[in-house]
Amino acid sequence: MNFYQDERVALFIDGANLYATAKSLGFDIDYRRLLGFFRKRSRLIRAIYYTALMEDAEYSPIRPLIDWLDYNGYRVVTKPAKEFTDSLGRRKVKGNMDIELAIDVMQLADNLDHIVLFSGDGDFRSLIQAVQAKGRRTSVVSTLATRPPMVADELRRQADQFIDLADLREEIGREPSERPERVRERPAPAQSASSFEDFADI
Repeated sequence: MNFYQDERVALFIDGANLYATAKSLGFDIDYRRLLGFFRKRSRLIRAIYYTALMEDAEYSPIRPLIDWLDYNGYRVVTKPAKEFTDSLGRRKVKGNMDIELAIDVMQLADNLDHIVLFSGDGDFRSLIQAVQAKGRRTSVVSTLATRPPMVADELRRQADQFIDLADLREEIGREPSERPERVRERPAPAQSASSFEDFADI
């Protein structure tokens, strides 16, 4: 893993994608330790967490996490998730944050040295390429340790550095039993979807 103490780093976290990746590896993310990990290795400028929220839900299980992140060093970007029924009558939730994340990356890139993207979504390949054209270093955090892998091959190959989330387990992970049952890292309706792809594109 290649970081420099004096380089300006920002973390861009696709919340639903990171949740699904960590879940597939059998652990939860400890967001306090995640910040500490990068603060030790670089000049951490920003850590931004992106997630969609069910707008008509009386109570969202993701709310405690969002509130904690907001008060503990993260900037949180949200938008309403959309619920719909597909042609087979299955309930689906759509909450793609790609545009919001990409805009923030491009706006901040001139004031950074290194962009760290927590997502395996292949749609971000051209974003990584655009940031590299500005002379910025890029890292993608996802995993190859699952079958199928959670990271798109074209995204992994485009990044200057690929960091497997499985290798960070000891540094930033915790067992699911270590957190209160009420805290979730994505809206409850998405958990009833048939797969992660129902909620966020990979």
